[in-house]
Amino acid sequence: AVPSVRLSPAARSLFDEPLAIAVQGLGPQQQVTLRTSLRDETGELFQACARYQAGDDGELDLTRCPALPGGSFSGLEPMGLLWALQPQKPFWYMMKRDVQSPFLLQLEVLEGHGDPPGRLLARAQHERAFLRDGVRRIPVREGRIRATLFLPPGESPFPGIIDIHGLGRGLFEHRASLLANHGFATLALAYYQYEDLPQKPTLLHLEYFEEALNYMLQHPQVKGPGVGLLGYSKGADLSLAMAAFLKNITAVASLNGSVAITVLPLCYKDKTIQSLIMDEQRVKVTDSSFLDYSDAFDDPFQAPGNQSLIPIEKIEAQLLFIVGQDDRVNKSEYHATEVCKILQAQGKENFQILSCPGTGHCIDPPFFPLYSRGNHPIFHKRAVLGGQLGAYSKAQVHAWPQIQSFFHKYL
Repeated sequence: AVPSVRLSPAARSLFDEPLAIAVQGLGPQQQVTLRTSLRDETGELFQACARYQAGDDGELDLTRCPALPGGSFSGLEPMGLLWALQPQKPFWYMMKRDVQSPFLLQLEVLEGHGDPPGRLLARAQHERAFLRDGVRRIPVREGRIRATLFLPPGESPFPGIIDIHGLGRGLFEHRASLLANHGFATLALAYYQYEDLPQKPTLLHLEYFEEALNYMLQHPQVKGPGVGLLGYSKGADLSLAMAAFLKNITAVASLNGSVAITVLPLCYKDKTIQSLIMDEQRVKVTDSSFLDYSDAFDDPFQAPGNQSLIPIEKIEAQLLFIVGQDDRVNKSEYHATEVCKILQAQGKENFQILSCPGTGHCIDPPFFPLYSRGNHPIFHKRAVLGGQLGAYSKAQVHAWPQIQSFFHKYL
């Protein structure tokens, strides 16, 4: 028999969906190395490999066969060849700017467990897509808003979510597009360094975000009476501030955010919330010469007058705090825990915390590569962002359906 790769779905799957991988036609107990490769939009190569041994029947099914030590991972990990992808260029983050085109995944079966492995026995390629058939991508240029709206196929109206990214410059559509596949009308919102938005803002205006909220509330295909907010990092403190000061926000999911305003002061009408003070003197240098900024911010609960704290007690929306226990950019678990104590003391029950062990600052949808060291989002210096490979992959897979069920429940 000639070895061949069997994938299910065969040709194309959504990026956040599992992919079943099997190899048939091998010799009994034959040793092989499986290698996956993917190039991002800039041409950078990501790879993962794992060592396997076929069964007595020459079949190798990754749902039943554990990976042997010596590759990118070991143990029974059916999706390991996807979540363990790592950039060949150090400290590179996998980005998807154009969600209308899929990533192309290459899978090779190589002879033996050598390093480098032996000859090529079989190969397959597979598209990992961001848009399900029928999802509409609509660029939004209304008033000052610069955004993209994703509308699911089928009967509207749909529950609406505004997705606000961290300090990563520009417009990020990967999470919003994937959420639309799950039935949400999702607005990916840019707020600086995009088109005619401010290039280097010194402060942010809540009125801009209010405009985006009103756009969603008035959209005929968005189900009222309220919308949800999904904020990551800086986007999380912006989402909490929106929920504290604006009406018709029903549910907020905060991904590794602060409960204080960070980096850029926030203005609304005649009020300004100053950003949390940061002291570069408190930055530590790790043994591998990376910077650790985890203690750089002031503690917002100890700061005089709490001047940067968001008045979270005013929020009527349901709150879901998703926090990485190894977040080295924000003390997100501490912030969420402390603020929930305050809410509890006031008799409120509108909050829950999902705490993810071994997870750093970056929490992307499932199967995005771990980004544990790279450019700090504020200082643009090489920094520790946190996270361990296996634990992070489990956290992604666990958190993603929780985010969806949270929004389905409250929207």
